[in-house]
Amino acid sequence: MKVIGAGFARTGTATLTAALKTLGFGPCYHMFEVMERPERVRQWLAAAEGRPDWDEIFAGFESAVDWPVAAYWRELADHYPDAKIILTVRDPQRWYDSAAATVFQFRLLTEHYPGKAVGKLLALANPHFANFLRMADVTIWNGVLDGRFPDRAYALDVFERHIDEVRKSIPADRLLVYDVAEGWQPLCDFLGVPVPAGTAFPNVNDTAAFQRFRRGQMARLAVRPVAAILGTAVALTYLTRRLARRRH
Repeated sequence: MKVIGAGFARTGTATLTAALKTLGFGPCYHMFEVMERPERVRQWLAAAEGRPDWDEIFAGFESAVDWPVAAYWRELADHYPDAKIILTVRDPQRWYDSAAATVFQFRLLTEHYPGKAVGKLLALANPHFANFLRMADVTIWNGVLDGRFPDRAYALDVFERHIDEVRKSIPADRLLVYDVAEGWQPLCDFLGVPVPAGTAFPNVNDTAAFQRFRRGQMARLAVRPVAAILGTAVALTYLTRRLARRRH
């Protein structure tokens, strides 16, 4: 592990992921890895229970950013003492607006998921979905944000305190406090690599792009369990009719 991102989601972490890959610090672990491969969720649930296996989680990766990584920045900085730390930052008010329109919306849409009858059926058919929500709750919503993410003032305070804690805890020669709007130069200087000639700095995963991704992920998460439930219903109906015919 060469680079660890300590910045919250919606501070340019997807853009940083693309930049790190371009600079040769990939593959880069991002929350997208968890959403694309939900079997990874069990690893983060174990971490939340105090049983992390960092080397297993990050096997094959040279960098890691975004949540849930940023929730464990202290532990990861200790476990990988040679890794450099990048704290992505942005204007706090703009961060909250972006988060409220994207990652917070995902949480609010699923807030009552476990208590609904349909939700329970979906969980039975697709336990990865239920586990992902549980992991996000324990690690982020009820962990980093203390269950108060809709409270703008409180979330902003958490955001700003996090930045202060990282600044105070990581030696200056190991830490880059970075706004992705600054582009290649400070990032390349910090990592000790040349600015890639003729390559524009990436700009990915803005609010509109994230909302499209979220809709796609929600559809994929829902399709599998719904298909399983419908398939089971069809099979049961077929078997019931066959048994009824035999009785007659």
